[in-house]
Amino acid sequence: MPLEKPAAPAPGFRALLADFGGLYALSALVAFIFAASGPVAIILAVGTRGGLSEADLASWIFGAFFVNGLLSITFCWWYREPLVFFWTIPGTVLVGPALGHLTFAQVIGAYLATGVLMLALGLSGWVRRCMEAVPMPIVMGMVAGVFLRFGLDLVFAIRDDFAIAAPMTAAFLALSASPGLARRVPPLIGAMIVGAVMVAALGRFEGGTGVAALARPNLYAPQFSWQAMIELVVPLAITVLVVQNGQGFAVLRAAGHAPPINAIAAACGAASLVTAFAGAVSTCLTGPVNAIITGTGEKHRHYTAGIFVGVLALAFGLLSPLFTHLLLATPRAFIAALAGLAMLRVLQTAFATSFSGRFTLGSLVSFLVTVADVAIFTIGAPFWGLIFGFAVAWLLERADFRPRQN
Repeated sequence: MPLEKPAAPAPGFRALLADFGGLYALSALVAFIFAASGPVAIILAVGTRGGLSEADLASWIFGAFFVNGLLSITFCWWYREPLVFFWTIPGTVLVGPALGHLTFAQVIGAYLATGVLMLALGLSGWVRRCMEAVPMPIVMGMVAGVFLRFGLDLVFAIRDDFAIAAPMTAAFLALSASPGLARRVPPLIGAMIVGAVMVAALGRFEGGTGVAALARPNLYAPQFSWQAMIELVVPLAITVLVVQNGQGFAVLRAAGHAPPINAIAAACGAASLVTAFAGAVSTCLTGPVNAIITGTGEKHRHYTAGIFVGVLALAFGLLSPLFTHLLLATPRAFIAALAGLAMLRVLQTAFATSFSGRFTLGSLVSFLVTVADVAIFTIGAPFWGLIFGFAVAWLLERADFRPRQN
């Protein structure tokens, strides 16, 4: 079996407590708040636009946090490395347009097929080859195309609800301009706090009473349609294995860790099979959260912060109906601004990766086809963005496919 074995035995409970400490608890808390703010706002923005109910969204968030929290705790403990799993943000955004012409059950069927594909690739050991075969600039051109709407929604939120969105944006920019302050208060968290204060001060919170606090996740029956398979499975698998996991691997290697690539891919596939039945998008190794928890402290103790993030994720997942209701009770501009601000750096990276080196014409075609959002044979634009971008690059940028000389 190509699955990597741990370099050292898993720690016992006493060793775990000895490695844990206040510094690792704090970094885990900051990382978790990041995951539970902007990325959750993206789920709510995509889901509400796609016509999902509050119960659907609460079930989605339960799967995304509770199941992935269990996986994170297991991998951090077993491999003694900071290996935190959540959900694919690009994949979440991909689902938005699909919900306009596919049923939620068909989307869930695509989640399951994606999970099977990732599990097979992880068990086969072909993940590294697949990652190297896909031109990253063309993929990121598609990602930039699907993310663009969130940047535009941020601008529209400032125009339509200035009193909410403008102070959030100002707080984000002010914190981002001061690296020292940003380390103590992450800009996205600062924007969320300012937005919550403005919502309360303006009396714009519309929460009701009688909301269930503890999760009662839905169990969905999937539907398998060729339309959903063609449109979603390959793009979802690419966003997980190439975009998200690739980012996570880079972050962990930069911090001196050695993430088990095949085991992580197999785990993403297996977890995606479970989370799909709760309505959650595919699992991935998270880049930003792992970057935060590996940014401070001793390398051999980072895994304890990852375990604590997993524990916090379990609690958040169990309380998903409450948190979902509270966020949906805020003005639409609050969610749009929070999601847009969370996407700014990701969108910047997508553009930089797409147009700063090789495959620039293929990336441009991939971006334009995705932004145009024209379905062909009832299959959504992101899939065709990849196909046409790759085809144009193969015809007109053949030299870019050749390995670079050292």
